[in-house]
Amino acid sequence: MTDANQISTPTAVAVLTHVVRSIVDDPDAVNVEETEGRHRLRLEVKVGPGDLGRVIGRRGRTAQSIRTLVRAAAAKDGHEVDVDFVD
Repeated sequence: MTDANQISTPTAVAVLTHVVRSIVDDPDAVNVEETEGRHRLRLEVKVGPGDLGRVIGRRGRTAQSIRTLVRAAAAKDGHEVDVDFVD
């Protein structure tokens, strides 16, 4: 990444943060980190204990919907992103 303080996909990060915070029980525990992937940027989402299941949803449908929404927001910034939900 270019600079630790510079976010290269501000729209995608803002959308991801807003959506995940609206789903979880503890919105203050939500943390989104941007890292370089192989061919695209990687957004890692960390949530509080017990909230990962809420974000992933049944059969991963909620997580897949979040990924689709964030990829569309990243396209506005001219980037491709992957969204990973980590423990």
